[in-house]
Amino acid sequence: MTIDAKISPLRRIGDTYDRVYPSTSFIPSKTLDSLQALGLDLPRVEKIRTYRVERVLSQMSKDGVDALLLFDPINIRYVTDSSNMQIWTSHNLARATLITANGYLVLWDFTRCEHMTEHLGRIDELRSGAGSFYFEYGDAIEEKAKSFRNDVVELVKQRASGLRLGIDRMDTVIAQAFLSSELNISDAWPVIEQARLIKSAEEIKAMRCAMAATEQSIAQMEQAMKPGMSEVELWSVLHAANIAQGGEWIETRILSSGPRTNPWMSEASGRIMHEGDIMAFDTDMIGLFGICCDVSRTWLVGDADARPEQKELYRVAYDHIEENMDMLRPGTALRDLTFRGHELPEIYQATKYCVKMHGVGLCDEFPSIYYPDSYIEGAVDYELMPGMTLCVEAYVGKQGSREGVKLENQVLISETGYENLTNYPYDERLMGLS
Repeated sequence: MTIDAKISPLRRIGDTYDRVYPSTSFIPSKTLDSLQALGLDLPRVEKIRTYRVERVLSQMSKDGVDALLLFDPINIRYVTDSSNMQIWTSHNLARATLITANGYLVLWDFTRCEHMTEHLGRIDELRSGAGSFYFEYGDAIEEKAKSFRNDVVELVKQRASGLRLGIDRMDTVIAQAFLSSELNISDAWPVIEQARLIKSAEEIKAMRCAMAATEQSIAQMEQAMKPGMSEVELWSVLHAANIAQGGEWIETRILSSGPRTNPWMSEASGRIMHEGDIMAFDTDMIGLFGICCDVSRTWLVGDADARPEQKELYRVAYDHIEENMDMLRPGTALRDLTFRGHELPEIYQATKYCVKMHGVGLCDEFPSIYYPDSYIEGAVDYELMPGMTLCVEAYVGKQGSREGVKLENQVLISETGYENLTNYPYDERLMGLS
């Protein structure tokens, strides 16, 4: 039976779509209807599933890997589209998936969670009891790790054509068990990150929908922002809007105002925002369909006019990402993205952001494009290709000064150049347009 033949069509149940597609089961029908009203095509999730498995199998063949054992919840999501307990299992390795080079797929889910994956016909075998961690197994942790390892070894021998097993991450006890096995252990990350690098047409539809919903969440946050509000109160608006629309979670809590915007990376606090403050944030949002929407904007709080120094910071940040986006076209060497493009004035170098650009998909992904002073020789010897999606960003602030500006856009590499998937406007007062 083919993969697509196992997939049922999308159906409505009450106000929501049913769980035939886990990626849409979170999403209220009114959200999907509103996306279609905007002229957006909803993605065919069954085609995304098929494409992702094919990408992984192709990369495994290219790299000579016989099987992959994946613990990282986002890697599990990519291969199986199973989204169960992703945050919890990011620090408790209770779920895993094994995929062999001939396409046999096993999922170890959490105990008594079989009903969470019964709709996923692509999974050939469902088990429980993956991994080994002290919280669950206490002083029996070593025996549990060996038992799990033995299960994996048996599966690899039965289902794979060789013993080269790529693993993405392990706790110490599991690692010790596997390293003492007869398997040839390798790193799964090059395989899985290269597979995730190029997005299909259906994945791009999903990203367009996720970005549109994210921007509606951002708009709610901007409408709510006012002097006298704390940073965490404002941040909660973004969370609530994301969840209400069917998004999934936010990976960080980077929002700051006034003097907390310099240096960058401060987390949302109880600080009260004041008239004329700068407020800046980074969404780091896992939104609709499990797609990461990574956008940054900086706004002026209240009704005050922007000060000259605030406008200067904003203009430099704007010029930085706009000029750097203009470099994006197929065939451009990733190394050139580091050494070409907009150069920040010296006064902003000490506090600049850690990267100029990075990949994005189900989360922040390969590649990372660094500034020249952080370039790692041999790390990104590739070229831009159609279907890659990147985030282009800038942080601009003088070391020791009061404020700084953060901007970031999410873009798609097209056949001829790039498309900016971020439609949320810049702050007109900080741009000096009003």
